[in-house]
Amino acid sequence: MGYTLESLGAEIRAALKADSGTGGKDAVCGIVTKVLLDKDFVAKHLTSDQCKPRKVLYEDPELGFCICGHVYEKPAHGEPHDHGSSWAIYGLAEGDTEMTDWRIVKKGEGGAPSLVEPEKRYVMKPGDAHFYDVGVVHSPKRDGLTRLVRIEGANLDRIKRSNIKAA
Repeated sequence: MGYTLESLGAEIRAALKADSGTGGKDAVCGIVTKVLLDKDFVAKHLTSDQCKPRKVLYEDPELGFCICGHVYEKPAHGEPHDHGSSWAIYGLAEGDTEMTDWRIVKKGEGGAPSLVEPEKRYVMKPGDAHFYDVGVVHSPKRDGLTRLVRIEGANLDRIKRSNIKAA
């Protein structure tokens, strides 16, 4: 049987309740990897008409995490960013995404941005899931059609992000 938003949410909730730390997020990556292979789930929830470029598909009433769908039909090159006080897991269902992890070389103070330099580049392929903890700076580069599931530790619509610029 395939995943529903409710069953995916319940499985993620159970993993995070069992371990709210890194181990729980690693377990969620494993869950996301399985849902990325569920063609019916992807076809139903990761559609251009509802997820271009992002839609909160499910928000957990108990723990506050969100399951989001993203669809990028054209190239999309993101700037270095973190998720403020939240964490996120990116899971790729279709297309490739070149990710860059950045390191902070100068912490921003007052209104000045934090300055970052690239540290590591890698390509996420369909079926890959990656955990970005609180404060981890990264950027995606998508050159074609991309569909992904992103789990947010909290709804990023309500989270202030850090001011970050490439050095």
